[in-house]
Order: sequence, then structure tokens, then C-alpha cells
Amino acid sequence: MNTTEFLEISSAICPDRPSIVFEKERVSYAELKDRANRLANGLAKLGVKTGDRVGLLQVNTNQCVEAYFAVAKLGAIFVPLNFRAKANELTYMLNTADALVVLVGDRYLDMVDGMRPDLKTVKHFISLDKKRDGYLFYGDILASSSPDDVFTDIADEDTTILMYTAGTTGFPKGVMLSHNSFSIYVMDNVTPADPDIEEKNILTVPLYHVAGIQAMMAAIYGGRTLIMERQFDPREWMELVEKEKVNRAMMVPTMLKQLMDNPEFSKHDLSSLKVITYGAAPMPLEVIKKALDIFPNTRFINAFGQTETASTITMLSPEDHVITGTPEEKERKLKRLSSIGKPMADVEMRVVNEDGVEVAPNEVGEIVARGPRAMSGYWKDPDKTAKTIKDGWIYTGDMGYKDDEGYFFLAGRATDMIIRAGENISPEEVEAVIQSHPKVDDVAVIGIPDLDWGEKVMAVVVPRKGEKLTREEITEWSRQRLASYKKAELVEFIDELPRNPMGKILKRVLRDQFAPKEA
Repeated sequence: MNTTEFLEISSAICPDRPSIVFEKERVSYAELKDRANRLANGLAKLGVKTGDRVGLLQVNTNQCVEAYFAVAKLGAIFVPLNFRAKANELTYMLNTADALVVLVGDRYLDMVDGMRPDLKTVKHFISLDKKRDGYLFYGDILASSSPDDVFTDIADEDTTILMYTAGTTGFPKGVMLSHNSFSIYVMDNVTPADPDIEEKNILTVPLYHVAGIQAMMAAIYGGRTLIMERQFDPREWMELVEKEKVNRAMMVPTMLKQLMDNPEFSKHDLSSLKVITYGAAPMPLEVIKKALDIFPNTRFINAFGQTETASTITMLSPEDHVITGTPEEKERKLKRLSSIGKPMADVEMRVVNEDGVEVAPNEVGEIVARGPRAMSGYWKDPDKTAKTIKDGWIYTGDMGYKDDEGYFFLAGRATDMIIRAGENISPEEVEAVIQSHPKVDDVAVIGIPDLDWGEKVMAVVVPRKGEKLTREEITEWSRQRLASYKKAELVEFIDELPRNPMGKILKRVLRDQFAPKEA
């Protein structure tokens, strides 16, 4: 099935149900289909055809969903752009994609105007929110275009999205994702639209990220109502959940932590939440334990994946979040909370050494995965594709291990592993220990070059507000709970850790900040 059929099915089954609630707008499924058809016909008049690339630079709005389905209906390729990227990065993305059209939100018009002389292939600029000289206007295109269905011969293996990864070094890579990349997961894990069952999803994860796109696809196929927030704001999020009686949420760990730490948290009725899915960054054990206490009637799911795997490849199920049984069973289940769960039914996973040979259980190596949803490769980059896809396996760059019961645990990115005197040290293991200190709010562990040991373990710590911490406290706390060579020998304090938009800590920034200059 190609993804355009998701909207066809839901608009036929529940045409009057709101598909999207965004600020003052409530767009029914019938209206969403109508608007997507009008935009598709309008883009076709501009010359967009099968295989052409159409970029979009906008925060989460109903227009993002309309634009995806319009582009997909034409058999063209949707290019969602990171709205936090700089002008030079965006220019690189649009030029390497050979984009024909770009749709631009109001707050990015000035930046795009400055980029225009360097955009080599873009022929049509469309303003999404207001009329602007030199731009076509989104509203005019919809008003002047036909609402008739658009029919294109689309194969399930055809690329539907070109998604640029948010790399921490160099320019991002364009990941080619097919209709199958999304439809296989959605059809295996989501109940199709039902006229008698209504659910509401709140979506705050950005739609330039694969987790946001996957959540959007699942909601449309399931006939759910998407409650959209431009960007995550804890207070607005709680107000929306309470007002709209939201049932499902997708969050990254930093969002969940900000939510529970918000001083207004206890003032809002969030009891309608039945499922919270989290992922995109490691979840600190103390945060998920607190969440399980605060949301006793909510089921939690940890979904792990990456852009190259079209998001979710492993899942820690709601049952894995129920901590009951004997003391031994509780201890085992608590440990599993720090895992990423087990592979999905359509995914094979292994942990391999540097030679690509599978290692024994509980031995750290690189996690590799394969399945029908994986990317077909990097756009115009066969060399990087060959380094990532080997014999059909995606080499994720994530280090980890599999326990005796088949649960996978992360041990850091391959580039983040610390090697001290020949011993491999997982930053995640040290972080989990330091995070458990009652005076610690946040922590990142990095390797610092050292002449004698190769690298030393440094903990960059954010103390809890009002607490006083010493370097010696952190070192001793980690020494008592870890093998001696893993302890935090160096400690620095900081007000806030640098993170990318999905909450992942930018360790490169910390290494640049704290590594000795001569290193």
C-alpha cells in the first residue's frame, strides 16, 4: 500500500471527523482530502511531476500534512526541512535535492529571500501564511485549483520522502524513504479508521523528524484526530491535552521531564492520556520511574529507531513498564527500563564486532538491523550508502548489547565510546549512575584526550536548582557504583547541556568546550 491511500481510506470512513485541530482551525477528513487534492492539482499546474522534489520550511501546522499528501499524490518526493537549520545548511539541502518548489512559513521568508540567489533549481516559491512579492500564495493556489482526485501510478518501493538527518558534524545526509518505509509499520501496528472509535493524538515532535512523520502517518491511517502544536511548550501542551481530552502522545525524554517539572503540572487534568510513546533520545531511568508514578493509568511505550530505519525498529512494550513481582523480578524489570526493548516483527537485529561478526550476548558491539522498511540509501551519495548498508544490513552507528532474553541496550554512539587504557567505557552507563545522584538534574559523559591513559572520563553536570555540588561528590558517587576505571575522573558544571531539536546531547560541542586546547 502506498501512503496516499491512508487519507483515502480515513476520509471515506469518517469524513466529518476532525483530522487536525490546529489553533483555531478544525479540519475534517473530508476537508483535508479536498485541500490536499487542490494543492496537488495546483502543484501539477506548476509542472511538478513524478520524482520531482518539493521542499517545505515550516513549524508544525495543518499545511505540513496537506503538503505531504499533495506531493505524494503526484508521485513526487516531499523534502521536510529542519526549521532550526541555518541558511547555509538549508541552501545545501535544497540544492542537493534539486528542489523544484519550496513552501515557506512566515517566520522564514526573510531568510529564504537571502538564500534565493544561491538556490540553483528552485523555480517556484510559495508563501504559506501571507502574500509576499516574489512568492505564490498558498491560499490562492488552493482557491484556484480543482478538488478532483489525482491519480498517479505509484509503486510501494518509490521514494516518497527525502529526509535530511540532523548531523552534528558536516552537512546532513539525505535519507531516501519509500512508501513501504511507513506503510508496513503502520499497517502492522495501527488499527485502521473506525467510524465508532475516536482517538486523539497530540503531535509536538517536528514533522521534519522521522518520528513526527511516523506519528502523523499512524494518526491519519487510524482515523485519529491530530492535535498539533507548532513547537513544544509544556503549559500549552497540558492545556491542549486537558481541553481536547487527548488519548495519545509522542514525546522525547526532555519533553516528558520538562512537563513533570513544570510548576503548573498538578493544576491540569491529564487523565485522558492512555498511551505515551517516547523515544528519539535516551530516557534517564529516574525520569521514566517518576512518570510511571505520576501517570499510573497511562501505558508507556519506548520506541527506538533512526531516520535510516524509518523510525521504530525496537519497542519496549507497556507490559515491560509494569514493575511487579518478586524483588528479583522487580530488579530485572527495572533494569529493562533502560533498554530499547526487542525488535519489531519485521526487523532483524544483531550486535557485531568490527569485522561484522555477531558477538555473544552481553558483549558490546555495533547494532545492525535489516528489514523491508529501511532506507534505500543516501541521496546522491553512493560512498556513504555503501559504508552504512552492508549485505543488506543497516549499520546504525549505535553501540550496544543484547541480553540473554533478547532485550537490546544502548552503550553510546560508536564515535562517543571512551577508550581508557584499552578499556571500552560506555558513556550511557556512567551517565545513568551519575543521573541517580539526588542533586543532579542532567549529565553528559565524554572522553577527554589524555597523554597517559588515551582518554579520561569527564562528567559535565547540571546540578538541581538550589543544590550545591562538588567535583569530589560526583567522582566518589561514580567510583562507589562502577568499576574503578569507569569513574568520572574529571567533572565540570554547566547550567544547561547543548541539545539538538530532538533532545540528543551534542557531545561534540562539549568536547570542543572542555577538551584541552593542545588536544
